[in-house]
Amino acid sequence: MLGRLLARKTDFTGVDGITGAESATGIELRRTLGPWGLTALGIGAVIGGGIFVITGQAAAEHAGPAILLSFIIAAVCCSFTALCYAEFATLIPMSGSSYSYAYATLGELAAWFIGWNMVLEYGVSASAVAVSWTGYFTSLLDHVGVHLPPQLTNAPLAFTNDHIVATGALINLPAVILVLGLTWLCYVGIRESSGVNTAMVALKVALIIIVIVAGWHYVDPQLWHPFIPEAQSAEKYGWGGIMRAATLVFFAYIGFEATSTAAQEAKNPQRDLPIGTLASLAICTILYIGMALVLTGLLPYDQLGTSEPVVTAVKAHPQLDWLRWLVEVGAMVGLASVVLVMIIAQPRIFMIMGRDGMLPPVFAKIHPKYRTPHINTLITGCGIAALAAVFPLDVLGDLVSMGTLIAFVAVCLGVLILRKTRPELPRTFRVPVAPVTCTLGVLSCLMLLYWENWYNWTLMGLWTVLGFVIYFGYGYRHSKLRKTN
Repeated sequence: MLGRLLARKTDFTGVDGITGAESATGIELRRTLGPWGLTALGIGAVIGGGIFVITGQAAAEHAGPAILLSFIIAAVCCSFTALCYAEFATLIPMSGSSYSYAYATLGELAAWFIGWNMVLEYGVSASAVAVSWTGYFTSLLDHVGVHLPPQLTNAPLAFTNDHIVATGALINLPAVILVLGLTWLCYVGIRESSGVNTAMVALKVALIIIVIVAGWHYVDPQLWHPFIPEAQSAEKYGWGGIMRAATLVFFAYIGFEATSTAAQEAKNPQRDLPIGTLASLAICTILYIGMALVLTGLLPYDQLGTSEPVVTAVKAHPQLDWLRWLVEVGAMVGLASVVLVMIIAQPRIFMIMGRDGMLPPVFAKIHPKYRTPHINTLITGCGIAALAAVFPLDVLGDLVSMGTLIAFVAVCLGVLILRKTRPELPRTFRVPVAPVTCTLGVLSCLMLLYWENWYNWTLMGLWTVLGFVIYFGYGYRHSKLRKTN
C-alpha cells in the first residue's frame, strides 16, 4: 500500500501525463496568455488585502515601523520559492501548480495533501479578500450619502478570544454579489477575464504609485522612531512581533505563483512562466515596501489597526483629502482583481485533480463553447461566496498562510528531488545554486510556520483530516495513475 501512496507521475509528454493540455473530452484550453498577461495575473493575485488591510493591522498590533522588515523577510522566503516555481513551470508546464509538481516528485499522497491545502490558498483566501472589499465599498457609499444596513454588510460570525461568536448580522451581501459577478466573468472565458484583470491591475498599480508619491511629501520621519518598538509580549513588538507580522504579511504575498496554474493557457510556457512569476513578485515587493514606509510615516503606527488603514492614514492629513476617493476606488479595484485571479486559479487545480481521478470526472469537464472549466468555476465561485457571506477576514487568514507555506516546502523539495531522479529532462530555467536556494526556501518557510499559534495548528490538523477522508474515500480508489500501473 505504501508503494501505491508514493506512486509518482513519470510521463512528461503525453496527454495523460503531466504536460497534457487536453481534457477528458479532448477539448483544449485556449492559449491566450503572454508574459505581460501572466505578470498581470500574478500581480492581480498578490496586490490586494495585503497593501490595503494587513499592512496597517500588522504594524499596529505586532511590528510597528519595523513592518518593513516583516515584508522583506516574507519576500525573501517567497523569492526562494519563486525560483523553484519558475524551474518547475518550464519543466512541467501544466495547470495544477504545486499539486502537479508534488505528483511528479513526492508521490500521490503528498500531491493530494498539497492540492487540498491549495484550496485554502485560493478559495478560502478569496473569501477573505472579498470581505475586505466590502469595507471599502461601504465606505465609498457613505461618502455619497448611501448607507447600507450593517446587518447586510457584515459577517454573522466573528472570531473573539479564540472562540467563534454571533455578531447579529445576517450576511455580507456586497461580498457575495462581487464573487458571483466575477464567477460569471470567469465562466465565459479566460481571454475576457484576463483582459479585465489586466485593466484592473494597471489601474490599481497606478493608484498605489500616486498614493506613495503624494504621501511621501507629508511623511514625518520621527514617526519611524523607535524603528523596532520595545517588546510588550512574545508577539507584540520587538523581534518576536516582527516575525509574527511576517507570518501575517506573508498572506499578502500569496498568489504570485498563480501564474503557474495557467500554464496550459500560456502561449509559450517555457519562456513566459518564469518571467511572469518572478516579475510579479518583484513588482509587488517594491510596492509593498513603499506603501509600508508611507503609512507608518503619515500616522503613528498604533493608530493603523483599522479595517481601512490607507484611508485612515490619508484622512489624518487634510492636504491629502483629494486622495481619499482614489484610495477607496483603488482598494476596491485591487481587492476585486485578487478575487478574480483566485477564481481563475482554483478551478484549474480541481480540473487537473479530476483528470487524475482524484476527484469525480465532472471536475475534469471543459465547456465546449467557452473552453473553460465551467463546472469547477461554478463550484469555486459558490463556495467562495458562501464563506464570504458568513465569516470575517481574520477567521481563516492564518490557516491560509499555513497551507500555502506547506505547499511551498513541497515545491522547494521537489526541485531537488527531480534534479537527482530526472537530471536528463530539459530545463529552460534552472534554479541557481539549487542545493543552497532550495534548502533556504524550505528553512524560511518552516521558520514562518514556527511562529503560527497553537490553535492555527489545531485548525490545520482538522482540515488535513477532512482532506484525507476524501482522498481515501474516493481518490485512492479511482486514481488513474494506479489503474495504469
